Amino acid sequence: MLPALFLLTLVGIWQLAASTGLLADLFGLEDFLVPSPAEIGEALWENRTLLAENAWVTLREILLGFACALVAGIAFAIAMHLSGFVLRSTYPLVIASQTIPIVAIAPILVIWFGFGIVPKILVVALVCFFPITVATLNGLSSVDPEAGKLMRTLYASRWQIFRRLSVPTSLPYLFTGIKISIVFAPIGALFGEWVGSSSGLGHQILQDNAQLQTARLFAAVAILSAIGLILFGLVALVERRVVTWR
Repeated sequence: MLPALFLLTLVGIWQLAASTGLLADLFGLEDFLVPSPAEIGEALWENRTLLAENAWVTLREILLGFACALVAGIAFAIAMHLSGFVLRSTYPLVIASQTIPIVAIAPILVIWFGFGIVPKILVVALVCFFPITVATLNGLSSVDPEAGKLMRTLYASRWQIFRRLSVPTSLPYLFTGIKISIVFAPIGALFGEWVGSSSGLGHQILQDNAQLQTARLFAAVAILSAIGLILFGLVALVERRVVTWR
């Protein structure tokens, strides 16, 4: 309730300041460039079909890119955990990959793969890959050594130790990485659409910005934020169901 009350208070202050012209005077702008929450809600309703179509495009990019990052991140983390050679040879490269700005990679991907959905999926995957990989690897490496010794005294195989001990131990870490990634995934999709696209919320935001459709622009941003919040909530719900011992 506290976050909801705080948000309602901020929206109320925003509505009052925008409707009275205080915000426009403060920034030295025209009134239509500083829409109130009521005007944003009106734009959201009037353009619901257009925004819904673009939101579906962006949501599909987010889900597909996140799925690719999840599979690749877990696979890389397991490979690095099981093989010291793989860890020493690839972990520095995984870290180095995050030093390259996504805004610099996205145009290259568009040149290579065109203006379709593929470059957007790759951008989202690149954004989500690192948190999932590092969190999962840390989880696999945090296994209690004494528990491993105990299982070996009971003649457990390496696969049994991995399945019954390492995987359950790493699950809370994995879900932490997933929650971080799922919040950043809409940002990756937005960057991908800004570089080159003909649909999606990022494309719609660029169009609204060029046409000074400020209220509709804010509505698109609100939808993008809502997508991130809903996906985070779904991940938290799955975590609560799966990691019951946390």
